[in-house]
Amino acid sequence: MATARFKVLEMALRACVVPLAVASLWEMATNKQADDTYGEISFSNLSGFKYLVFANAITAAYSVASILLSSIKSFARYDWLIFLLDQAAAYLLVTSCSAAAELVYLAREGDKEVSWGEVCSYFGRFCGRATVSVALQGAALLCFVVLSLGSAFRVFSKCDAPCRPGAAAGSKQPEGQFAY
Repeated sequence: MATARFKVLEMALRACVVPLAVASLWEMATNKQADDTYGEISFSNLSGFKYLVFANAITAAYSVASILLSSIKSFARYDWLIFLLDQAAAYLLVTSCSAAAELVYLAREGDKEVSWGEVCSYFGRFCGRATVSVALQGAALLCFVVLSLGSAFRVFSKCDAPCRPGAAAGSKQPEGQFAY
């Protein structure tokens, strides 16, 4: 019963990642704004935003594939693969979300130490959409953090606990002491 509930939660989280990642991707990929004085700004002008778009595409595709593959019973024996891919997706989202969040922060606040002015007063709509995209990706990241914890639990709950060195069957090693 508990594994059935766990499976439902896992599938729900994977299903939630898809629209969150696609919405974040769409919000950023269509994000551009022109200003008569300062020209045009687009997500493609900033590598951190391009990274966010690619990371969202990869994680959305992986989520769809993992939903489809998890319905195949013979695929259940690949828990290690799912664990590793969930970890990779979570790390991909962490790095791309932090890179994009840093760009949004610099656009909003600037950096006076290196004479970078803020640009959101000129490109407010662009900054607003970039912020929404980062927030959506952050929600997808939270889903993948929970998925990573769940897949780690599933994999490592199948493993035996490690034994102490020298504590083989029949060994008379005193409790709390290790043989060298």
